[in-house]
Amino acid sequence: MGAIFYTDGRTIFPFDSTLRSAPLKRFPLPALCVAASLLLVLAPALPAQAPAQPAPATQPASVEASRKALNDLFEEYWQASLEHSPEFASVLGDKRFNDRIDDYSVKAENDWLAREESFMMRLAAIDEAGLSDQEKTSRELLLRKFADDEEGAQFKDWEMPLNQMSGIHTTYPQLVARLSFTTVKDYDDWIARLHAVPKAFEQVTTNMSIGMEDHRVPPRYLLEKALEQVKALANQKPEDSPLALPLKNFPAAVKPAEQERIKAEMLDAIGKEVLPAYLRFARFLEVSYIPAGRAEPGASALPDGARYYAYRLRRTTTTDLTAAQIHQIGLDEVARDETAMLAIAQKLGFKDLAGFRASLKTNPKLKATSAAALLDAYRGYLTPMQARLPQLFGRLPKAPFEVVAVPAFMEKTSAPAYYEAATPDGSRPGRLFIDTYNATDRNLYAVEAIAYHEGLPGHHLQISIAQELDNLPTFRKHEHYTAYIEGWGLYSERLGKDVGFYQDPYSDYGRLEADIWRAIRLVVDTGVHNQHWTRQQMVDYFHDHSAIDETSIQAEVDRYIAWPGQASAYKIGQLKILELRDRAKKALGDKFDLRAFHDQVLDSGALPLDVLSNRIDAWIASQK
Repeated sequence: MGAIFYTDGRTIFPFDSTLRSAPLKRFPLPALCVAASLLLVLAPALPAQAPAQPAPATQPASVEASRKALNDLFEEYWQASLEHSPEFASVLGDKRFNDRIDDYSVKAENDWLAREESFMMRLAAIDEAGLSDQEKTSRELLLRKFADDEEGAQFKDWEMPLNQMSGIHTTYPQLVARLSFTTVKDYDDWIARLHAVPKAFEQVTTNMSIGMEDHRVPPRYLLEKALEQVKALANQKPEDSPLALPLKNFPAAVKPAEQERIKAEMLDAIGKEVLPAYLRFARFLEVSYIPAGRAEPGASALPDGARYYAYRLRRTTTTDLTAAQIHQIGLDEVARDETAMLAIAQKLGFKDLAGFRASLKTNPKLKATSAAALLDAYRGYLTPMQARLPQLFGRLPKAPFEVVAVPAFMEKTSAPAYYEAATPDGSRPGRLFIDTYNATDRNLYAVEAIAYHEGLPGHHLQISIAQELDNLPTFRKHEHYTAYIEGWGLYSERLGKDVGFYQDPYSDYGRLEADIWRAIRLVVDTGVHNQHWTRQQMVDYFHDHSAIDETSIQAEVDRYIAWPGQASAYKIGQLKILELRDRAKKALGDKFDLRAFHDQVLDSGALPLDVLSNRIDAWIASQK
């Protein structure tokens, strides 16, 4: 549909290292080159994931030693990740570091990359002979992550940490909404974090200044949109700031005297330290940074832009598809969807798609009447879908789920909808955020497909099941491969057809429009970042091939420009899952069980698409 709340458009994932890679600015390269060479020698291709087999009653001592070393390293890496990003830990409900914020300095970036190098060397040295298939997969996935982070570090994304979608200015307003405040310590921890926020702004400003020297700066017009957000947050009264959210509802455990102290200290920190930091940041943007912003929207305008975009495509799609190949897939998928859309238009009495699309824009019945009505529309589709889930899945998530509005400070630039994962302990439910800005311009016929994608059986089901798996190391439960996660979300839109939904032809058209939306992304993302398209060309292509509302189009093209390659993951992932499903049906015939297929796709957490393909091939062989 990043500091910690980078999103993958728009599913919220804390701490995505692909978007804030370590810099290699002052770190010696030779050691990393040696590590990479060793990795290529020691790390074979990721294995096919066969269904779990019973372990022998006894294992050789060497195998048990390898298993212990492997699991100990997994746990050490996970704990190091939490300590490295206290904000990430807090989002997961781990309060051990709640009085700290992330370190955004160049030194911290280099230190973490060095730490990953150490983990990589130790992990590559562990003998995988005798380990289970899941253990081997876990080892290879972590090695792969370290190698990807190392490759990505050369592009220094830390030099461009700000755009209209994410940045230091939205990090803490988003973070506070995800925390629980039940004790006095929770409030004191947040106050401690507020005291540290100005330092974070200073570190990010320094990083952006280095980016200006290296000519790595986002498009100027996107920075102007971010400046509006910064100013809106900077010019609020302390008590009205989203950073003061904890003061709105004290728990009974916090006594009145403590409440008064906490209120005074929190508002003082916001008013005298944090808001001035926002104002200084706004001044830096206006005077120095925005004038240095680049004019061309595409990543190709950056130093090494072509290589950077190729890397982003590989990392987000987990494939070796080139920009040209992805562009052509997009063109083909747009044509296929338009054929199906025309059939619906003709059934409704229209001769062509142009006339039908024009009618959609002027039909008041297809627009939301209010923000509340828009939220209710989403809830109305999710309730019946929840009742049908046992037809599609053998395993269902335990985490609760709710539908809420996008926060006001983000609504003008937000995606139409996005999902935020529940905490593993269940203290915070999974949330489907709906952008209610300009609600009466939002298309209701698109709601059903989006509800399935972002909620059930899409992101909430998949991500919650991943977090609840008990046979994986913790880092895999929270791993994030965009092509898998967003591919599953887009695939889930089609599952409504499998259980008899989309009865309204307009809603079924909305399903196809949601699909063509993702196909258009393949065309316009590669267009702007690889073929030097202008922003207007992107907008025009949307208009020529969809009836998507103008508010969404404008926000979407800006998002693709801000996050090169990310938007390509959806359709590529969906096509792979559909391909695997067709492969299994063809191979198994009457033995094919859709519920069992879905459980196989979901029961190892998020995976790169090549690993998922190997896993399903092994499952097909076992079913035969």
